[in-house]
Amino acid sequence: MSKRREVPGIRPYDGPAGGWGALQAAAKAVRQQMEIVTAPIVLMRTNQPSGFDCPGCAWPDKEHKSTFQFCENGAKAVTWEATSKRVTPEFFARHTVTELLAMSDYTLENLGRLTDPLRYDAASDKFLPVGWDEAFARIGERLRAMDSPDRVEFYTSGRASNEAAYLFQLFAREYGTNNFPDCSNMCHEATSVGLPQSIGIGKGTVSLADFDETELILSIGHNPGTNHPRMMGTLHEAARRGVPIIVFNPLRERALERFADPQNVVEMATYGSTDIASTYLQVRAGGDAAALKGVMKALLALDAGNGQGGGVLDRAFIAEHTQGFDALVEELHATSWADIVQESGLRRIALEQVAQAYAKSKATIVCYGMGVTQHNTGTANVRLIADLLLMRGNIGKPGAGICPLRGHSNVQGNRTVGITEKPAAEFLDRLEQVFGFKPPREHGHDAVRAIRAMEAGQAKALICLGGNFAVALPDPERCYPAMRSLELSVHLGTKLNRSHLLVGQETYLLPVLGRTELDVQATGAQSITVEDSMSMVHASAGRLRPASAQLRSEPAIVAGLARATLPASRVDWLSLIEDYDRIRDLIERTLPGFDDYNARIRVPGGFRMPLPPTERVWPTPTGKAMFSVFRGVRERYQPWAEDALRLVTIRSHDQYNTTVYGLDDRYRGVFGRRDVLFMHPEDLAAQGLAHGDLVDIETLADGRALRLPGITVIEYEIARGSVAAYYPEANVLAPLDDIDEESGTPSYKSIPVRLVKAAPAAATPVWGD
Repeated sequence: MSKRREVPGIRPYDGPAGGWGALQAAAKAVRQQMEIVTAPIVLMRTNQPSGFDCPGCAWPDKEHKSTFQFCENGAKAVTWEATSKRVTPEFFARHTVTELLAMSDYTLENLGRLTDPLRYDAASDKFLPVGWDEAFARIGERLRAMDSPDRVEFYTSGRASNEAAYLFQLFAREYGTNNFPDCSNMCHEATSVGLPQSIGIGKGTVSLADFDETELILSIGHNPGTNHPRMMGTLHEAARRGVPIIVFNPLRERALERFADPQNVVEMATYGSTDIASTYLQVRAGGDAAALKGVMKALLALDAGNGQGGGVLDRAFIAEHTQGFDALVEELHATSWADIVQESGLRRIALEQVAQAYAKSKATIVCYGMGVTQHNTGTANVRLIADLLLMRGNIGKPGAGICPLRGHSNVQGNRTVGITEKPAAEFLDRLEQVFGFKPPREHGHDAVRAIRAMEAGQAKALICLGGNFAVALPDPERCYPAMRSLELSVHLGTKLNRSHLLVGQETYLLPVLGRTELDVQATGAQSITVEDSMSMVHASAGRLRPASAQLRSEPAIVAGLARATLPASRVDWLSLIEDYDRIRDLIERTLPGFDDYNARIRVPGGFRMPLPPTERVWPTPTGKAMFSVFRGVRERYQPWAEDALRLVTIRSHDQYNTTVYGLDDRYRGVFGRRDVLFMHPEDLAAQGLAHGDLVDIETLADGRALRLPGITVIEYEIARGSVAAYYPEANVLAPLDDIDEESGTPSYKSIPVRLVKAAPAAATPVWGD
């Protein structure tokens, strides 16, 4: 590295992930958000059998042998929700929406919990209190007045419970639409589309027990220390057993380098840590397909060089359980090593060594995140991972399988209970049999298509079951005006965010109970259920006193909206809310895999949903697992492809999805700011830039020049030709139409950009002020 000048807020962080730094950060979160007496009691209930499921990531719970089952970012998520700060009607009386829009996303959510239902008043440009009954009646009236049910978009956040999500889809389908944009459309939709094509289901096949038996872990395109931090305990245990962990990721991430488990007494006492990655390959952004094809090509060569009969490939498995292998082999032979090396940014020998490690392992798990899915070849990337596993029979046996790393704590459960714009005919048939109405059969809108429909004047209303819809999407230059064009927008949420402030003709904010809070209905205290990323369904019950007496649960609000909108409905909405067991009874009647639902969630740990591929049963049209063919090695790029840098959008360690808890990203050495661009030193030199220079970042979309101005470039260990900036601020550079056409997932992870050196500013802008 060249000698660097000092840049405000940029300094090395030499500690491991986890360890004392994590404990200090968790303690800081508690001090800033909660009463010191209450916080320990709440945190000790996190992910416990009699407590509540963490509102953060979807990693499964370990066997409950320890006194705490939360991580640093889990503590942040819990304290952020259970904060003692409040945003009351008096606050809104003092501030116009225009004033609030000038605040940062961090500031808006840090104001605290919403306490009362509100409606937007255009004359004063303020949110005013409104009664629940009045809000329901007016929203129902507006929805009934639409000339088509398809004028309405029903958005779901991954934090919604199974019960709330099921009622939400039931409401929308009885209303008459399959318009279900949801947060999965922006992250793992490529998994939901690609894996069914390969193995017949859109879910992973591994369990925590498989990590105890695996002999090799491939980690592709994810940063577990920030995005699914409880996974670090699992990786820590595997690494200490000597399991090789091979990482493919453009950035060097501290959690994938070394980790100190806060529950390991020796590591904490000695300030020690455990190395996580045995091999770290910094693949070029957008080079995942090339790297995977390189490993598979090398695997074929190993098999061919292993004498008569090969033995590296599991040919018996391939013959009995798969189709399409010959076409895959033909494509791999046609793909040149020169193209693989150029596009992946990795040496041939490095990929061959991965193939050798894979050939040696009798049981391999591949974990992947949005570094794989958020590309315009996301679905094809997912299928390549399945291809690699199928070549050696690594699905349907102990210690092996595919592990998509879902984000929000119930994003997978939402899809299981019916939140999809492409519902299966069998599910719609069962809804019709049980409820007596004819659900719509036409496919609806995903997130990107919902925005396009708003722009075209086809969608006129949006109901958001949580989330921060407009901010999570790319291209705010198009998304924000589309939101403002709506006749009606309704947001269910715990805290204020920017999407709430993009008001339409009529906008309502409806405050909900959080995961940590006591939910009491007519028959007493209720529990909800969630499904983790390994298909375990379990109960969650909050214990905190609600932030306001005006709060209602998400199921209760959905039922209230449905009852007001559908006066002739045969669904007894109010009865369902009296006892959530009744909602679960309906889920059991209409969805496979939920047999004895209410009984099984009362067993600590819950139950696992059926996963046929774990038994080597393939619910594909052919009854076989299907190999795929990825032509060439390149993604489809926007203009400037040949000389562009490839921008990856990333989260900071003080962040979860669009929620920014603070302005530090300590593992990457960034403190008190977010306005930075991570860049390889040689790329800086090639661009005539130095560490600390100010640049504007540009890309093109549909003839528009998209720009993010005033960004400070900093040296970082990132793949050559790749740069990284924080999401959601950098979403301004992601064109709305640059998507994976199969899944609709936006291409946040390889945006072609150019840098223009900017004049020094009087004061460096810091996102979050």
